[in-house]
Amino acid sequence: MSERRVCRVLGQHRSTQRKVPCGADDEEALTDDIVALARQYGRYGYRRVTALLHAAGWSVNHKRVERIWRREGLKVPQRQPKRGRLWLNDGSCIRLRPEYPGHIWAYDFVEARTHDGRKFHILTIIDEASRECLALVVARQLRHEDVLAALAELFIDRGPPAHIRSDNGSEFIATAVQKWLGQIGVNTLYITPGSPWENGYNESFNGSLRDELLNGEIFYSLAEARMLIEAWRRHYNTIQPHSSLGYRPPAPEAATPPLPASGSASLHLRPAMAAETTMH
Repeated sequence: MSERRVCRVLGQHRSTQRKVPCGADDEEALTDDIVALARQYGRYGYRRVTALLHAAGWSVNHKRVERIWRREGLKVPQRQPKRGRLWLNDGSCIRLRPEYPGHIWAYDFVEARTHDGRKFHILTIIDEASRECLALVVARQLRHEDVLAALAELFIDRGPPAHIRSDNGSEFIATAVQKWLGQIGVNTLYITPGSPWENGYNESFNGSLRDELLNGEIFYSLAEARMLIEAWRRHYNTIQPHSSLGYRPPAPEAATPPLPASGSASLHLRPAMAAETTMH
């Protein structure tokens, strides 16, 4: 059958049979930036990479990024298994949900080691509503006095929250901590022993901290650990896209540097991360 008749039967224009397909002019530059971002942020999927490209000045949707992502053989990180919620017989949820920034804070401890094998601890404090990491306190040992000092500094800077959530660690249930929080008017929310999912916001943040930083860095000293961990906290708050916030960072900076003329995401993002490290 002739080409003319086949195209008429299929309802397809004849020019589509002769036109040589060609990609967009910026395909190569976009591919280079996607590969660079995937190499820099190895635990990010294509949706987060799309958000970083938008922040760098690219006008591209996630479908095009996904197509290039799969064409280049980049792998999407595996999703965490879904966890069930805790419900009472009347259908209400046990856990108090955050309603606004400053409503509920949560804190917990994360353990890591320096290169010599010695342990150090990280006190993580987050705002459950905004997902912002308020503080990461790093020390060889952290007692309830250190917890009080970290909270006091945050209360002065941001004001006390309505509630603060934690597990039943000795540093959190200490009489001095409970008495001090009660005097300020902060309600304590202690999860059921052996039920870390009740502190899900903080546990999720701790998993990101370990997955994106602690598992990939060798800390040769405690000072180096403090510097890198604080740089990661600033990056997490101001740059890293968060899926629950519409792929926006929890606390973006008010003033952003001008975009490069090329519109390259890698050129824009790498100096930002470097600046955070050199500040400390």
